[in-house]
Amino acid sequence: MKILIADDHAVVRQGLRLILANEFKKATFGEAQDTPELFDCLKQDQWDAVVMDLSMPGGNGLSTLKEIKHAHPQMPVLILSMYPEDQYAVRTLKAGASGYLTKESAPEELVQAIQKILRGGRYINASVAEELLLQLGNEDDRPPHELLSDREYQVLCMIASGKEVGQIATELSLSVKTISTYRARIMEKMNMKTNAELTHYAIENKLVM
Repeated sequence: MKILIADDHAVVRQGLRLILANEFKKATFGEAQDTPELFDCLKQDQWDAVVMDLSMPGGNGLSTLKEIKHAHPQMPVLILSMYPEDQYAVRTLKAGASGYLTKESAPEELVQAIQKILRGGRYINASVAEELLLQLGNEDDRPPHELLSDREYQVLCMIASGKEVGQIATELSLSVKTISTYRARIMEKMNMKTNAELTHYAIENKLVM
């Protein structure tokens, strides 16, 4: 069994490796510290599972996940993120992830999740299951941010974090004009006019930390 661990923090990678090695005695592990290295590892070898942080240098988590699943549709990917489940869990599952855990999860839950996705299943805890049920309800009852596309949602969170359009464009490797277009769409969909309104909404709904 081969498991690839992708996270930009060496301490996190080592911790995950120790936890999983204790349970999967015959497993071998690979590590990637950023998105380009993750793709290099995927090209160079075959993996039975990937444990991936959603926020790594050199790429956008959701876009990276979609690229991975396009190239390796049968390979399970477990997202392990600092973001609470209600922020990204459903979006990652829709993008092809086999499970979503926060970094506050207990080691035992991580092991259970890996065991399940290796068997071809999906790992969903109670919080994620509740969020999925909410999103299956009437679309009119859903909060405005859940109606945004993945990219729009990402730009919303970055604006609410205090980042300027130019900075967002640089980080996402997009043009300022493109980011401005996303911002305009967000404002229209959410019936807002200023960044201050977006920021207030994001804080109230716990979309930014």
